[in-house]
Amino acid sequence: MTTRRELANAIRVLAMDAVQKANSGHPGAPMGMADIAEVLYNDFMSHNPQNPKWVNRDRFVMSNGHASMLPYSVLHLTGYDLSMDDLKAFRQLHSKTPGHPEYGYAPGIETTTGPLGQGITNAVGMALAEKILGAQFNKPGHTIVDHYSYVFLGDGCLMEGISHEACSFAGTMGLGKLICFYDDNNISIDGEVDGWFTDDTPKRFEAYGWHVLSVDGHDADAIKAAVVAAKAETNKPTMICCKTTIGFGSPNKAGSHDCHGAALGDAEVALTRAQLGWAHAPFEIPANVYAGWDAKAKGAAAEEAWNGTFAAYAAAFPAEAAEFKRRMAGELPANWAEESAKAIAAIDAKAESPATRVASKNALDAFAPLLPEFLGGSADLTPSNNTFNKMSKHISAGHGKAQDFSGNYLSYGVREFGMSAIMNGMTLHGGLLPYGATFLMFSEYARNALRMAALMNIQTIFVYTHDSIGLGEDGPTHQAVEQIPTLRMIPRMSVWRPCDAVETAVCWKHAIEYKGPSTLIFSRQNLKHQTRDAATLANIAKGGYILKDTAGTPDVIVIATGSEVQLAMEAAAASDKKVRVVSMPSTDVFDAQDAAYKESVLPAAVTARVAVEAAIGDGWYKYVGLNGKVVCMTTFGESAPADQLFKQFGFTAENVLNAINSVA
Repeated sequence: MTTRRELANAIRVLAMDAVQKANSGHPGAPMGMADIAEVLYNDFMSHNPQNPKWVNRDRFVMSNGHASMLPYSVLHLTGYDLSMDDLKAFRQLHSKTPGHPEYGYAPGIETTTGPLGQGITNAVGMALAEKILGAQFNKPGHTIVDHYSYVFLGDGCLMEGISHEACSFAGTMGLGKLICFYDDNNISIDGEVDGWFTDDTPKRFEAYGWHVLSVDGHDADAIKAAVVAAKAETNKPTMICCKTTIGFGSPNKAGSHDCHGAALGDAEVALTRAQLGWAHAPFEIPANVYAGWDAKAKGAAAEEAWNGTFAAYAAAFPAEAAEFKRRMAGELPANWAEESAKAIAAIDAKAESPATRVASKNALDAFAPLLPEFLGGSADLTPSNNTFNKMSKHISAGHGKAQDFSGNYLSYGVREFGMSAIMNGMTLHGGLLPYGATFLMFSEYARNALRMAALMNIQTIFVYTHDSIGLGEDGPTHQAVEQIPTLRMIPRMSVWRPCDAVETAVCWKHAIEYKGPSTLIFSRQNLKHQTRDAATLANIAKGGYILKDTAGTPDVIVIATGSEVQLAMEAAAASDKKVRVVSMPSTDVFDAQDAAYKESVLPAAVTARVAVEAAIGDGWYKYVGLNGKVVCMTTFGESAPADQLFKQFGFTAENVLNAINSVA
């Protein structure tokens, strides 16, 4: 009979063999956590290797992503489409097995991990999504949303600040189906962590409101009992602190940082094989071990049972079942195109001139009735961000409070980074379209979560208000100047800074339709409505378009975005030259248009160009050329009323007119 330890040893040898072949990687953590993985996958995980996207599967997240050979080994052993050749190609160009788990490469990888702390935070989002969707769709006697989120994490994840944000929030939310395994091996790259990490982790998580257990991470029976106890606690997330030995089985390197981030070496690999009693060649797994791991039949049976549950649900609640399928497929409602176009036309007809943060709420009010998948939120700035729309309902949670997860709005508290990575987790789970907001300045705190959304190319919507020195008296600590151009530098991130209520509605429509991440940037101050004909209105969706034109070839083109568009319009009206004004709310969308359209907006023959934006302006030179003029910020702002600041830093129609005259 194949023993549990033999099954776990398959992970150990695959990890050390793949790292040795690549001469790169982290064998220690997979070897240390192998016993935990064996118990979790063989006794508890509900998943189907033949359908990695089965909607009611349990989610597994390897938050300490450097231990990637653990999930790769398990996916291979349990029967996913991840071959032994894929494991041999570990860390090689275009392989399914990159150095850190990357979403979209190997089947069964639920999220990209590597930046420590974000995996556990994504999992908080997945567990939240499960709880919210369950409250929205489950009916008495018909439970179609019912699965767990399991996380492996290490000391590094717990040292990163984002883990404090996310785990505090998870405790408050009472996420009973979130179960985490802490690899307490006392080792990080620099050595034994006692010199820099002495937190009492169990007490920390107890203070968050978690259920905390401690076990020997190499005792399969103890691990199994802990998971049973974790699943019995339905009102709290569980942290299982597993005391492990990094590099378990290595005679000379186990328990040392020497096996954390480097291959063991051929000699030590051979000694480890002997120590583990593993008599097989590199990358060779005996049939009895494969049989002990194979989850294909069990997974197919689990999915088939759920299909029966869903069929009964669909018979009793056909409308809800159809809605659930639509949302989990990420499809927009059938009437979306028609109704969203009507909403934009209605906003245009009103010709109102609010701040675009207010216009954003108006757009949400128009679109939210069409989109029950919306899951809004703010990092403690809801009244300023204007993200609570007429369809919003707070999710009620907290210690001692009656919980109600049937809503669609979360107050995240002052947790910008946590909020952003939690939203990524909800997007990855499926069934929800999350958006969350803070001031643009604090995108700095959230930046790596934005980058991860773009790296995974997932549809998370990041909303930022108070977009410039127009913030005013709060001063340069809160005034964004370099954030907009650096957000535009993130590949796949669609960045929008609209100039009025109409562009605001269009940017929301784009974010709802775009299958990657979006950043929507809104003003604090009121912005003037711009008049457009039907063709001009349609061209907003192209990211850049002619807002005001002149007869014949223009003498000069002024390109502006956001609050500065009205300055460009005023300067053009005052100029004695033929001035074309181009509003460019989204540079990335404009850049994606065909060459003919871009030439029609910015003809190469017109080299006299000015760009205007109350931000660092280096990125605008690709449109105006080195001989063009950019009216922009070159320093930080100051504390003063907004109108004084715009004048102080040259954002006036007069100064834009001077720029026009200097180039034409």
